[in-house]
Amino acid sequence: MTAKLIDARNLKKSFGDFVAVDKIDLTVNRGEVVGFLGPNGAGKSTTMKMLTGFLEPDSGKILINNIDLKSHPLPAKQLIGYLPEGAPSYSDMIVSDFLSFVGKMRGISDKILLKNRLEEMANQINLKDVWDSPIETLSKGFKRRVGIAQALIHDPDILILDEPTDGLDPNQKHEMRNLIKNISKNKGIVISTHILEEVEAVCSRAIIIANGKLLANEKPNNLGNNLENKNVLCVIVSSKLNSLISKKIKADLNYKNIEIKSENISSAKILIEGDEKNLDLNKILTKLKKHKLNVVEAFFIKPGLDEIFRKITQSK
Repeated sequence: MTAKLIDARNLKKSFGDFVAVDKIDLTVNRGEVVGFLGPNGAGKSTTMKMLTGFLEPDSGKILINNIDLKSHPLPAKQLIGYLPEGAPSYSDMIVSDFLSFVGKMRGISDKILLKNRLEEMANQINLKDVWDSPIETLSKGFKRRVGIAQALIHDPDILILDEPTDGLDPNQKHEMRNLIKNISKNKGIVISTHILEEVEAVCSRAIIIANGKLLANEKPNNLGNNLENKNVLCVIVSSKLNSLISKKIKADLNYKNIEIKSENISSAKILIEGDEKNLDLNKILTKLKKHKLNVVEAFFIKPGLDEIFRKITQSK
């Protein structure tokens, strides 16, 4: 059986009386891109710092490819590439010198190997245009690219990226997400983010935390499966519904949340929220026909990730 690249169990970290991370479990396998989601202050960055060895947990255990991070920190950290929040670097250095310095610090002592890795970073991460530029003169997007390159320079099995697209424009975000997809096949990647579209775009699994507690751990399209009222039935009728008829329909259907909207002078939309198992489509259509309504279309609308995220983080 192949060892998990990251196997963290029962992690807890407090700062005084404030519990930042409260008994979290987290695993990552090779080939996975795991989105680590949570509102601001949820404990994401603290967890990332523990996984990379920058912070020691108060309790719990972290195995990096079956190596105990606490008792064998150097061999464990050799397997990790880390992009901290804000992509810090030595801003007065030029890009090539900075990455060469990081490569040497990461143990690449062979000059030919280091040269090859630098060329690969320049090509793979599209840094050629700024290769000889001081980092302080770069745009935010290129600074993020340099941050990714320093995390990748030693070709680690694990990448831990804290808010990798924060502050980037839409084009830069698209490029960064494509880069993450391209390098994910043979690595385990954790992305800390509060940007939900990022999870949908690149992640194979999503973990949601709030107030330091683990609330969900699912594939992105399965996150809402355990939520109540997770679906909306949309029924479009070719009739304009006045307030009196709308009131009668709501009373007759007898669901908790029903919204009726006039689309134009000749049609209306009836939105009925509830668990799909309890939304009996045939029964609903039969009741609507009693009101002499001509049903044009009926379909279920599943909530988007933003709505699922809101419900999960606010319900616990």
